[in-house]
Amino acid sequence: MLDDLAEGRRDGVVVYHQDRLTRRPAELEHFVGVLTKAGVGLVRFVAGAQVDVASGDGLLVLRVLGAVAANESESKSRRVRRKLDEVAAAGRPHGGSRRPFGFEDDRITHRPDEAAVIRQLAERFLAGESVRSLAVWLDEQGIKTVQGGPWRTPTLSGLLASPRNAGLRQHRGEVIGPAVWEPIVSPETRDRVMARQLDRALTGRRSPRRYLLTGLLRCGRCDSKLYSAARESSRRYVCLSGPDHGGCGRLTVVADPLEDFIARMVLDRLDSPDLAAALDGRAGTDAAMAGVADGIAEDRAQLEELAAVYAARDITMREWLAARKAIEARISEAERRLARSTRSDALAGLPGQGERLSTLWAGLNLTRQHAIVAAVMDRATISPGTGSRTFDRARVQVTWRL
Repeated sequence: MLDDLAEGRRDGVVVYHQDRLTRRPAELEHFVGVLTKAGVGLVRFVAGAQVDVASGDGLLVLRVLGAVAANESESKSRRVRRKLDEVAAAGRPHGGSRRPFGFEDDRITHRPDEAAVIRQLAERFLAGESVRSLAVWLDEQGIKTVQGGPWRTPTLSGLLASPRNAGLRQHRGEVIGPAVWEPIVSPETRDRVMARQLDRALTGRRSPRRYLLTGLLRCGRCDSKLYSAARESSRRYVCLSGPDHGGCGRLTVVADPLEDFIARMVLDRLDSPDLAAALDGRAGTDAAMAGVADGIAEDRAQLEELAAVYAARDITMREWLAARKAIEARISEAERRLARSTRSDALAGLPGQGERLSTLWAGLNLTRQHAIVAAVMDRATISPGTGSRTFDRARVQVTWRL
């Protein structure tokens, strides 16, 4: 419209009401400037007072009406924000154009099939599977997003860490307290998911895993890491020399028989008394991490109490925000401690199940297999070969983590 007026294609403007033209004084001045420059003085309003914008008095009235409309717009925005704050503090859901995954249209009632999927996704992610492999699994199973489309890793990462799934109310990007709906997963499970996501973000691993023992092998000559390398006829792990790797470059081992051998050793280890003893020895560490998780739960409970006090209007928004900041700082530090801990969920339910797991091993995806191996084995050192074309088990010296 402004372009048409400035270029002379229109000689007048019809507006329903003054505040339908604009509620911003700066935009009103711009509109008046365009009219003045184009020599257009014909502006008519369908409703409200008729104002002659070509006269000084009429322009003054229009400016006053514009200022009133701007104030009303800001007042309405404040009322809306206040109402949203009250709804959030009470833990009630906020409306939206689409329901969240795992919930019905009322945004409170669980959708059982999708809730079961969320629980399985959290369990498998904590057991070591990557977000990418889980997204592939969802698509293979024909499980669609709420919009009916395929899953993408950012969408799935957000679902795994969603406060809503843990029965927590999020407002303006922050968790402010409990929600009125029942949790699909426990807040502690969400804390572990977020800790694992943070750990993966720090390691920077993004590409799909192609080798079972990546990062777990050492050269028996120089103690450098062995790196995966594809040859024309086989996959191999090799010691690489040069400034980026620093190895001796004098050792190589074929991947397939080595991976089969170490996988068998790990599965046997799961059924061994040594593993049981090692797990007993870690009870103190696990108890300490459980204490950290308990501290997070207590801080979240305090956030709930704080939200209830604010909902009852016993404190102001400013006091609520100030008190919440200190609690959330403690929660963030505790979550970082969880991320740095050595606790792993990869072995959940597996000690003593090595023989049973051996029948399922081939059906596990590579990220899950790697997580199990890495949870049990710290490293495997590969000694120089003897020149034989067959795999020599004596070359492998395993250092167990558990």
